[in-house]
Amino acid sequence: MRVKICGITNIPDALASTDAGADALGFIFAPSSPRFLKVDAAAAIIRELPPFIARVGVFVDPTAQFVHETVAKCGLSAVQLHGNETPEFCAALPGLTIKAFRISRREDLYQIRSYSTRAWLLDSHVAGQMGGTGKRFDWELALEVKEWGSPIILAGGLTPENVAEAVTRVQPYAVDVSSGVESSPGKKDITKVRAFITAAKEAASSRR
Repeated sequence: MRVKICGITNIPDALASTDAGADALGFIFAPSSPRFLKVDAAAAIIRELPPFIARVGVFVDPTAQFVHETVAKCGLSAVQLHGNETPEFCAALPGLTIKAFRISRREDLYQIRSYSTRAWLLDSHVAGQMGGTGKRFDWELALEVKEWGSPIILAGGLTPENVAEAVTRVQPYAVDVSSGVESSPGKKDITKVRAFITAAKEAASSRR
């Protein structure tokens, strides 16, 4: 079980999250997000990270040029796309690409199989918000998507209190959390981060 702590905005939160056992950190390059980082700020945090931590850039309807430049400047491990990017746009990007989908009903699943990205991230649909909503969707829909064969990253309303249930029921490739482990937007509560990671990984281990 892999755990991504998303919406990192500062070095202390980044290092504390990796010390707590996070496998990946997410850096948001969408100006509409309260967790938005400029590229230079993200690069400064990433330079301080220990080796083998995945560094994921989160974008919303970016240009291909901006993605390429940001990947190069920050040394990103993966690109996560949260907007209305087309399958063709995603396929043309270099390296490991994750497409996020906002789910509220079964009809939202129909588009997913058009995307041949390395993984699909399933998040909750909240009007006017592209992610970090703190809202949960029906995990039975995630189980349907899992049957299609690509790795599933589960997000949307996960907290230290419910992540074990999510891992047990869905058995995703990874879980992704932002607002569920924050004291305020962009500021992590490290006690919650530790509890979240412990709960997720213990639930995964118990199913082996």
